[in-house]
Amino acid sequence: MAMYLISFEKGSMDHIPQEDFPDVGKAAHAVMREAKDAGVYVFGGGLSYDDGDADPAVVSTDGIVTDGPYPESKELLGGATIVDVPTRAEALRWAAKIAASCRCAQDVRKFMDDPER
Repeated sequence: MAMYLISFEKGSMDHIPQEDFPDVGKAAHAVMREAKDAGVYVFGGGLSYDDGDADPAVVSTDGIVTDGPYPESKELLGGATIVDVPTRAEALRWAAKIAASCRCAQDVRKFMDDPER
């Protein structure tokens, strides 16, 4: 099995009308329940940018903390799900389900193999 990060950028859901968000939430939760039932769900969630504890920060190798990346930048994730599946094709299948439920495209990245896992 291999772990894959399925994610989307902050702002990817900005096109969705506010009144549709309850339906999007229900659909996304249904896909997460399906992934849990299938035994492939590892972790997931949306990322907060609405309070002081959620401000993005970069910590350098010497421990210095700086603000950023900034919310206007494209580097910020809006949310992510980690699945543990046997193939890339399976990860892409889950990403397609998540994309449909969230109404936005998903990036798929494989975690490096860990020989101690």
